[in-house]
Amino acid sequence: MTQLNININFEELTEAIMQSDMNMMMKSLAVTVLNAYMEVERDEFIQAQNYERNDQRLDYRNGYYERNFTLAVGKLRLKIPRTRSGEFSTQVFEQYQRKDQAFVLSLMEAVINGVSTKKVTRIVEELCGESVSKSFVSNTMKRLDPEIEAFKSRSLTYSSFRYVYVDAMYIKVRENHHVVSKGVYIAQGVNQKNRREILGFKVSEEESYASWKQFFQELRERGLTQPRLIISDAHAGLKKAVQEIFTGTAWQRCTVHFLRNMIDQMPKKNSAGARQYLKKIFRSSTLQEAKEARQKFEEYVQEDTRYEAVLAQLDQGFWDGLQYLSEPEDYHISLRTTNSLERLNREIRRREKVVSIFPNSVSAERLIGAVLMDIQEEWQKGPKPFLKGPIVDEEETSFTD
Repeated sequence: MTQLNININFEELTEAIMQSDMNMMMKSLAVTVLNAYMEVERDEFIQAQNYERNDQRLDYRNGYYERNFTLAVGKLRLKIPRTRSGEFSTQVFEQYQRKDQAFVLSLMEAVINGVSTKKVTRIVEELCGESVSKSFVSNTMKRLDPEIEAFKSRSLTYSSFRYVYVDAMYIKVRENHHVVSKGVYIAQGVNQKNRREILGFKVSEEESYASWKQFFQELRERGLTQPRLIISDAHAGLKKAVQEIFTGTAWQRCTVHFLRNMIDQMPKKNSAGARQYLKKIFRSSTLQEAKEARQKFEEYVQEDTRYEAVLAQLDQGFWDGLQYLSEPEDYHISLRTTNSLERLNREIRRREKVVSIFPNSVSAERLIGAVLMDIQEEWQKGPKPFLKGPIVDEEETSFTD
């Protein structure tokens, strides 16, 4: 590995730092280091030090030429060593591809975290003293595409996922000179170690049976095995797709959404008691407890005709909201709702909102994919599993009336 031995007069350096502009000082230091690096590169290529005579040398020094090189601290003017044969080539420009990697990654990070391309171009101007176009930022982001595609299409055969959460959110995209609504489909799974992973995502048409079916088919093709439980809201197309693609898998209706739908049907006044009874049904730890809570709620509202719609909803969705009871009690709080996926959606929304309208579906998938990869990495580094309690095997448990 190339090593640099640079002698620095710290008194002069301190004086320079105290009396000069910090940005100019950083530029000067970068020029010194990079020029010294290229000198060592040329020495290694020639296989002879300066003024050294030996039989192993491969070439001779032939002065320098100057060239601009842009780093995060600004545009630098470097002295590029040459050799007589012209065969020597420094790795500095190839390694950094004319743009400092840390600088490029900073741009990506800014965009991923919700900074608009317009703001990013202003940041670049302040750092480098020169302007860049929006296309530069966009082209920089495109460097993420291979990594995002690998993440999106990776095989899922390395683990089984007992529990799968699915949900859709909506974004605005320009398409054929119009602004249209697109669905973003996301699947989150819990692996054998009770840790969660992002299984897949897709930017497609608005939520429908056909879109959900295609999304689930792609997950199956990538190796997703039959989960024990799929947790979601009660979109009719989603339910139908689950029944068709994951035949035999139990479906857990998100109790938060279910309760919200029923509470919206209740009278606005004097319904606090009824709401408390209703909530107890879906906070039960056993099936018997849930049945008793349901009976108390029905007795409490049975004489009031204003609750007829709520009672009909409860009768239709009672069992779908209690599938979590067939799983270990420690898992109940995490399995009865899609709250964990809702938090993920909010994080995407937080970073996406400055974009407002995506120029196309590809750019939407790029940004959302980068955000999801970032979140996945945070999950993997986390010290605690998602599901609290013991890790259990895949033995079947019964859910009886």
